[in-house]
Amino acid sequence: MKQATTAAPKTQGRKLEEDDLIVIAGGGGFIGGALARYFHDKGFSRIRAVDKKPLANWYQRVPGVECLCLDLSEEANCKVAVRDAVEVYNLAADMGGMGFIERFRILCLRSILINTHLIEAAYNAGAERYFFASSACVYNTKLQEDPNCRALKESDAYPAFAERGYGWEKLVSEMFCQEYWAERGLKTFIARFHNVYGPWGTWDGGREKAPAAICRKVILAKDSGKKEINIWGDGGQTRSFMYIDDCTKGIDTIVHTDELIATPINLGRSELISINELVSVAEQIGGVKLKRTYDLSAPKGVAGRNSDNTFIKQVLGWEPGISIRKGLKPTYEWIEQQYADRKAGKKTVEDVA
Repeated sequence: MKQATTAAPKTQGRKLEEDDLIVIAGGGGFIGGALARYFHDKGFSRIRAVDKKPLANWYQRVPGVECLCLDLSEEANCKVAVRDAVEVYNLAADMGGMGFIERFRILCLRSILINTHLIEAAYNAGAERYFFASSACVYNTKLQEDPNCRALKESDAYPAFAERGYGWEKLVSEMFCQEYWAERGLKTFIARFHNVYGPWGTWDGGREKAPAAICRKVILAKDSGKKEINIWGDGGQTRSFMYIDDCTKGIDTIVHTDELIATPINLGRSELISINELVSVAEQIGGVKLKRTYDLSAPKGVAGRNSDNTFIKQVLGWEPGISIRKGLKPTYEWIEQQYADRKAGKKTVEDVA
């Protein structure tokens, strides 16, 4: 049977009412801010976004969305955040690209406090559904030592050999979600993200991921006239990258599909691309050809990682369908504008985040 990749995904769970309170933890960040805008644009009138950053530092502020500045690693703040919530979406974490998660493993591990306190608070507040944003970093790293890797299916998280720090925090937090369903009946949902990118994301400063970093480097090289780009690793590392619009659509669909209660599922594009190929796409968008140098001592993560989308297509009849070539163009253009604004002395996302 031919799998549909553009048709509307199926939903089987309870229909969310327009006046139900949706709480988005990490709402001042890239994905959390995009999710708040997604629900707002769908007509939901009660959305509460929570983030520890001061409001002036939020990546997006969505009109009509209640915004709270709270550190959700503290139990008391979680109780305030989820009061009267019908659905809770946990996207709050200290994280970033490979340069960040390899260097700051303790910060990444401490994010387990957020999920520990937030899921307990959500349960006690009577929330009906709870979403946890997990990561492909939970997968056994022994399966990711070759750039020509096979795609990772959900069962490949065990036997466990997750990435140190960030990957282990995600894997243990997944277990919390599964046990809250098994023991307490809270409907939990778990999506393993594969490299989310797009406009309004981190693009400079050390937390950015590969697509944004490559775009910024191409823009800088073009503007400076040096026509050279430095790439972390040998450029042969492979990944799949998911555009933000696919991510928000996927989150909504997963949370409202009862077949996926307490069941980890890949949420990623199944299009494997090397870092060298990613640079070529960015060069084409920028209309420039650059000399490439390689930093073999820089953080580069696993050699290869791709999303096996067999399960998501089976359950939802849908998978993320926006190609890297289609998604990188608006991402590049947005970063180019941010770069120009900074050069002109204006505030940008990175200057406030």
